[in-house]
This record gives sequence, structure tokens and C-alpha cells, in this order.
Amino acid sequence: MSSCPDAPCKIEVRGLSKVFRVDGRRVETLLNVSLWAAPGEFVTLIGPSGCGKSTLFNIICGLLEPDAGEVCLDGEPAAVRIGRVGYMPQKDLLLPWRRVLDNVTLGPEIAGEDLTAARQEARSLLPLFGLEGFGDAYPATLSGGMRQRAALLRTFLTHRDIMLLDEPFGALDAITRIELQDWLLEVWRYLRKTVLFISHDVEEAVFLSDRVYVLSPRPARVQLVLGNRLPRPRTRDMVASEAFICAKEQVMKALRAGNEKEP
Repeated sequence: MSSCPDAPCKIEVRGLSKVFRVDGRRVETLLNVSLWAAPGEFVTLIGPSGCGKSTLFNIICGLLEPDAGEVCLDGEPAAVRIGRVGYMPQKDLLLPWRRVLDNVTLGPEIAGEDLTAARQEARSLLPLFGLEGFGDAYPATLSGGMRQRAALLRTFLTHRDIMLLDEPFGALDAITRIELQDWLLEVWRYLRKTVLFISHDVEEAVFLSDRVYVLSPRPARVQLVLGNRLPRPRTRDMVASEAFICAKEQVMKALRAGNEKEP
């Protein structure tokens, strides 16, 4: 199902299109893209590199405006979106001169919120985010996985109900990536945020998500909407199940079909 159900969606994208002009050329990036997520859902976008996934996120969070279409939050069109969603870009962007605790509370600090309360909350969440004992450490002393955990904690501390996670595990080794996928699902179950997640990994998309949107090469269009019937909580033995393999094959087929149509 590609349209929003009768119940109010936490987020809905309706017919988004976006064109850039590069060196005098017209570059279509998004073409009539629609998607939605209900409260507390985990939804993944997957598609080839450069197809427009990050552009879509930049529109959702208000850094860009679409040429056509609209973004709705909590069932209402949202002309002003800056500050209404939490957004974690591909790189962790931790400030090297600030300790972990100071990095993860940057959002509340910039917003002028009670910094003492924010730091207390952050310290209480360090164990959940696998950072217990590292609140006073500098980013240079952290592993890649720990840096991503810190960046995710910083995003969660914005206290936004909608989280945009732009391929947060893409630069990690395979073992660390699997560990963080399992960990992320535990954090998501605990905090119950609505998550939009970008991935280039088919298995990751199927394992994490309630629904997967497969996007075509640029200009991005929705090739497939896959409702994931795997039960929750997810366990690693599911990746060998018939249902998981079937879902993975559907996503891969849609990706191949999109590439075959690419001019």
C-alpha cells in the first residue's frame, strides 16, 4: 500500500518532485515520490547511489523545498519543517574538541534548553547507547561504532518523534554493522520513535523495517512498496527463513528492474 491509511500518519510525503540546475543543465532528482509512516513505525528507503534519497530527507527536514508535492506531519501539511524532525546525516559530525557528553547535548544547548537537565538525561542514556564510562571521552578515542552510537544519541536527544537516519552504518565493517542493527532495534523498541532510514544494503533494509520503499535511479520514483510481515522482535535466525529470503528477492528484483530502465 503506497497511500496513507485512514488513521493519521506521523509523516506523509505526497508527490514530491525536485529539479536542480547544474552548470546550466536541468537535473531531475525526485519524480512524484510518495511515502508514509505511521506512529512508531520503522520505514526504510533503498535505492542506487545518487538517486535522490538524501535530497528527499533534506526536503522532509526543511533544508530544501520541493518543486511539487508536500510533506505532512501529524496529518497536516507542514510548510515550516525546520526543527520538527531529528536528522542524522551519513557522517557522525562529532566535534573533536568536545567530549562525548558535550557533543550529544549540542542540540539542547543550541536551543537554549536547560543544559543541566539535558546532561543528566544524556548520562542516564549512556548505558542504553553502549557508551557507559565514555561520557568524558573525546571522539578521537572512540571506535567507529561508538561514534555512530554517540551521533544517534545526539539525534534522539532532540526529542523529536520523527527520526531521519541517513545510512548511519554504511561506513562500518560487516560485523560492527550487524551488531549495531540489532542494537538499533532494541533502542527503537525502547524509545518508540517513528524512523525513516536510508540504506544501500538489502538485507539490512528487510531486517530492520516494517515497510521498505525501493527507489529507482535518478529521478527517483517509487519502484516497490514492500510491507514486511516478519514478526517482531527480530532475531538473526530470521535471515535464513523463507519469508526473509522472499522479501529480499522482491527488493532485489525491484532494484534490478529500475537499473534496467535507466537510460
